Amino acid sequence: MIQPLYVFSDVGIAILRVVLGIIMIVHGWPKIKDLKGTAAWMGQKFKPGMFWAVIVSVAEFIGGIFLVLGFLTQIVSFILVIQFIVIILAMNLPKGFKGGYEFDLLILAAALALLALGSGHYSLDNLWGIFIY
Repeated sequence: MIQPLYVFSDVGIAILRVVLGIIMIVHGWPKIKDLKGTAAWMGQKFKPGMFWAVIVSVAEFIGGIFLVLGFLTQIVSFILVIQFIVIILAMNLPKGFKGGYEFDLLILAAALALLALGSGHYSLDNLWGIFIY
């Protein structure tokens, strides 16, 4: 590790957290906005479709907001890890890496990093003393 850069590790965690949160918000909002359509699409692979549509929509949209704020970061990250493992294995693995699960794998890696690292200094978790390492 380059020691002088270590002082910026909390900034790096915050950047990762905010960017992943924004991506989740952007992907979750259309699902919430068209919950019936999301349920019909989800119902093709997962039963009952409406139940899983609500779970996925809330995990992405509300979870994304929580990540941006740094609130319950490790819990949200754990949920996203499970969700994106399922997305990769059940939906996108047959499509191959490029144009298939490459973006999902990147989201999975970011969620795993936040699960391991926590929310960092610049977060509500730190401010309120939640899950401080």
